[in-house]
Amino acid sequence: MTDLPKFCFIIHPLSLEDVARYEPGAKGKGAPIVRKILEWMPAWAAVHVTGVRAPDGRETEGWFVAAPLLPEQMLAFPREEVYERIVRAIELGAELGAQVAGLGAFTGVVGDGGVTVAQRAPIPVTTGNSLTIAAGVQSLLRGAREMGIDPAAATAAVIGATGSIGGACVRLLAPHVGRLVLVARNATRLRKMHDDLAGSLACESTSTTDVAEGVRCAQLVLTATSSTQDVIEPEDLQTGAAVCELSLPHDVSRRVASLRPDVLVTEGGNMLVPGEPRFERVRERGTEFDLNLPPRTALACMSETMVLALEQRFECYTLGRGIDLERVLEMERMAERCGFALGGMRAFDTAITPERIAAAREAAHERRARVPA
Repeated sequence: MTDLPKFCFIIHPLSLEDVARYEPGAKGKGAPIVRKILEWMPAWAAVHVTGVRAPDGRETEGWFVAAPLLPEQMLAFPREEVYERIVRAIELGAELGAQVAGLGAFTGVVGDGGVTVAQRAPIPVTTGNSLTIAAGVQSLLRGAREMGIDPAAATAAVIGATGSIGGACVRLLAPHVGRLVLVARNATRLRKMHDDLAGSLACESTSTTDVAEGVRCAQLVLTATSSTQDVIEPEDLQTGAAVCELSLPHDVSRRVASLRPDVLVTEGGNMLVPGEPRFERVRERGTEFDLNLPPRTALACMSETMVLALEQRFECYTLGRGIDLERVLEMERMAERCGFALGGMRAFDTAITPERIAAAREAAHERRARVPA
């Protein structure tokens, strides 16, 4: 095991309820106490990852290192303090032998998308966004197939289009769809981006700062924002729409699950990990860390870090706000070579069964019969 290429991946709780997954002792404690504890709690190696094995026998091992701040704390705290916490978590990984580090959730969003962190870290850093983008577009197109939507004749809305992930998804998705709607909050950035891209996109396009408007006109919706609030509401979705969300915390309101049985929502960034991966708690030996995912499944950003280790590409692969599409496609090929594949369909923390998909198609058929277009 000592000669295996090694990685670390920086994780953090996504909500107050999520804190108990990281530290079981936090369960039942009040929100003010939990927030205050997280403020002073140092980074720690939370999970030891073993058993990741490519089809050709190559292996890697690594650690998930916790940088224990909530998303809202990462956005509210002085940026230098947040950088310091993230870099310290990477240093812990490097001390364990990691040769490349991945930034999970908001640790890859804060500030300049990992650039400053990479400059200060002792080992190369990636945000994992390249594989997240590739997996997201694959997931949306899979959802379209399941719902009987022809992408070439459909309108797709990308929510968070001016972000690093959203912007790359726009370019990657364009050849597959009939029309694109770019949606983002900042009107100036959105207008500039659309003006720069419109002539080179392989489909018609428009833009809007109104999320509800963008969602209402689309049969396909991909959402990749850094919001901590619900962005997609059930009232705005078209009958029979397919939605893929790449955001953590989630963008799609949980009300969609109960109010819109005719809509197919999928989490787009999940990958099946090759081999027999084990995610063992470091402090509680012999117990598995709950990734809140099915067995053998990891987020695409985690998976990109594992792929870089397996390929021994110890480099800053995906950083900053501008994403190189060639690197996205290269990462997609490397992941496939290493045995990573799109994970099973999930939404709202549960698996989407074939029966659930059939029920969504039937509900869409019935809703169209009641409410003609």
